[in-house]
Amino acid sequence: MIEIEISDEPIELYMILKLENLAASGGEAKYRISQGLVTVNGEVEIRKRKKIFSGDVIESGGRKIGVRVK
Repeated sequence: MIEIEISDEPIELYMILKLENLAASGGEAKYRISQGLVTVNGEVEIRKRKKIFSGDVIESGGRKIGVRVK
């Protein structure tokens, strides 16, 4: 699992996918989320603007990302 640090929370789910190169663009990130290809804390998430907080774990394309605040 990759750990990332964010300076402010919450951050929107699609932004994390874009920033961590799990999607080439914000549009692709939103598409992947809407298709049910992303989980947050083990549950499929289809809300593109889902607020992500420290301690959340995101998974997409076989990669896991843990989020924490700096």
